[in-house]
Order: sequence, then C-alpha cells, then structure tokens
Amino acid sequence: MARVFVYGTLKKGQPNYKHMINTAKGLAKFQGRGRTVEKYPLVIAGKYNIPYMLNIPGTGHHVAGEIYSVDDQMLQFLDEFEGCPDMYQRTLMRIEVVEWEGKGGAGEARAAAEGVVECFVYSTMTYPPEWVGLPYHDSYDSSGKHGLSYVLRESR
Repeated sequence: MARVFVYGTLKKGQPNYKHMINTAKGLAKFQGRGRTVEKYPLVIAGKYNIPYMLNIPGTGHHVAGEIYSVDDQMLQFLDEFEGCPDMYQRTLMRIEVVEWEGKGGAGEARAAAEGVVECFVYSTMTYPPEWVGLPYHDSYDSSGKHGLSYVLRESR
C-alpha cells in the first residue's frame, strides 16, 4: 500500500471523490486529514477550473487535504487520471497530520504520532508561467467563494 495526499477534486464532498470509493479502480482507505509541511501555491487554472499545486516549495500556503492508503491498482488509476507525468507529476512530500483515523502497524502509528508522514502528491512543474500570478489558496472546494466552477471531465 502507498500513501497519497489529495488536495483537490478527489477529496470527500468534491466532484471526483466517486473515483476514490470505486473499488473497481482499486482500494483507497481514508487515513486522515493533513497539510503540506512546506508551503506551495495552490491555484485554480485553465478553462476547466482545475486545482493545481505548483511544485514551488516555500511559496504560497500549507495546503490542506486528505491522506489515503491506496493499493497498486488505485495508484495506477490515479496516475492515469492525473495525467502523470505530463499534466501532474507524482512526488513524495512531507505531510503534517492534522487528524488521524488510520489503523496500521507500529511504524504507521509512530509516524502519525510524530505528526508527519510521507505521501505521494500530484503536483505540477509543467505549467504556464502566468499561473504563478494567480490567487493562491490554502484549501480547495469546488463550490468555494472563488466562484470558479470545476468542469467535470464528462462535460468537457
């Protein structure tokens, strides 16, 4: 099992969460909520209003999201869903645990108790330079006050 941190449309209550609970795509088990240890710019960009975490450590906010434990099948699905490695790149990042529900071995419990876990995160280094000038968010909600409605893939 691998640990994945999601900060956008794959979170609970967001438009693509249905994929996280579709066992035909693999297994994803909610472990808890967290935020990036380092600051990153989280922007909403493009004509479909997609949330992107720009891989610019030290700029922006500590981005909030959810931590999942996923099997290889789900990880492969997420790579395809996220357009990895062209649109997003899957990298390891340190995530501060805000709330932990995960059950696992002693190593996992110790990591959660220490407050920081390593997770795969889909961020991007391949973005137009003007995105750096967009507003930065500390968390994403598709129906947030930003007023930028996410366009589902099926509607594009």
